Amino acid sequence: MDFQIQALAVILLGAAIIVAFERLFPYDKNQKFFREGFFNDLVMYSILQSYVLGVVIGFIIEWIDGSTDVSRLHLISDWPIWVQVVFFVVTHDFYIYWFHRAQHKSKFLWRIHEAHHSPKSVDWVAGSRSHSLEILINQTVEFTPIVLLGAAPEVAVIKGVISALWGMWIHSNIDARTGWLQYIINGPEMHRWHHSSYVPHGSTNYATKLAIWDWLFGTGYNPADQKPDEYGIAEVNFPKNYFLQHIYAFRPFKTDPTFTKGR
Repeated sequence: MDFQIQALAVILLGAAIIVAFERLFPYDKNQKFFREGFFNDLVMYSILQSYVLGVVIGFIIEWIDGSTDVSRLHLISDWPIWVQVVFFVVTHDFYIYWFHRAQHKSKFLWRIHEAHHSPKSVDWVAGSRSHSLEILINQTVEFTPIVLLGAAPEVAVIKGVISALWGMWIHSNIDARTGWLQYIINGPEMHRWHHSSYVPHGSTNYATKLAIWDWLFGTGYNPADQKPDEYGIAEVNFPKNYFLQHIYAFRPFKTDPTFTKGR
């Protein structure tokens, strides 16, 4: 429990530092701190949804483990903890790149991803806006192998902290310029282009932590001395309420604008 409290403290400290840097070095200087949807993203998505889904995913993983007994094999238990963490960060990030890319190419998978692209302002908490089904899929895939392969208990917590901090970082409204590192490690200067309302720009930069996937597979986009004009989903009147945002994913396809307008 003490380790989990320490992990929460690290996340809160990281959030405070990112918010401070947003105010000191803003990417979009006119972007408001309490912008539209701020409390919805902070309270409903970041806190309540994360807690409920954490409990649900825990039950799913426990059921899978109880049905297979795979974790009893302790397949990677002898690895150093830092190696285990690096292994799961890299392999899950590789999965996320391809699943994320598929979400932008499939009109069905796009339905559970479009909520993430709906904020018209991108900041440290905007990245938390994701449909619960998307989070359920991705975090089950993220944490199940950690348990089944017999990783140390600390690994799941450390991995969770890294994911939380990185999610806030790449969506932050910070004018970060990391130079050649942006070809390896993802940051806000690339990811903000992914949230552009202009479809050709939004259909790039799918990577979360490692930008190298985008450059290797031809989806990297990072023009010098340019910024996206607008964020969000063009020509779509996306609901502002948390529950309506979830229901909106199940609207009839015949009422959709063409998919190319969605993403």
